[in-house]
Amino acid sequence: MIYQISDSENVSASSEEVTVSSSEPDSDEEDDEQKAADNGAEADGTGTADSESVSGESTDILYVYVCGAVVNPGVYQLPAGSRIYQAVQAAGGMTEEADDKSLNQAEALTDGQQITVYTKEEVQESGLSGVQSGDSGTASGTDGSDTADKKVNLNTATKEELMTLPGIGESRADAIIEYRTTSGGFSSIEDIQNISGIKEKAFEKIKDYIEV
Repeated sequence: MIYQISDSENVSASSEEVTVSSSEPDSDEEDDEQKAADNGAEADGTGTADSESVSGESTDILYVYVCGAVVNPGVYQLPAGSRIYQAVQAAGGMTEEADDKSLNQAEALTDGQQITVYTKEEVQESGLSGVQSGDSGTASGTDGSDTADKKVNLNTATKEELMTLPGIGESRADAIIEYRTTSGGFSSIEDIQNISGIKEKAFEKIKDYIEV
């Protein structure tokens, strides 16, 4: 607003200008605050949209367990839609001993999945062939519960049946058969650790798939 005044009106006009100019910022600030409040209410729906956004993020997260021949085995959090190769990368990548051809790295991940990366030696000794699924930590790439229902009896299994166990190749299968023949059989599954080359680490991999 522009005022045109004479010299005699300088004082009163100045006071009016001061009054007007001092009141206008307050009005502008109130308008800005009101607009911000209105915009905020429309944007978040009084906080509902924000809370929904946060809760929605949890459905886009997967937790997978990466173990075996990787640099840093452990449980990792990945975005939904990730692939096995991304989980392996999160675990620091494969070690030099890993057999990268025995795992389908392009397979999509599922929540709670276990991914086992086998070494070249394990693949060779266990007789694994082709590309294994990452859906489980078993040598056959099948669901762990199915394998558990079909346990291998150390006292009666054939050489071929023994070779289906993780880490058990032809030479170790022969050693198992020789041991049970000369010692009268296995009295417990822990006795398999008496076989040369089968110690605690190897036993942990097969204990859920054997019986006596």
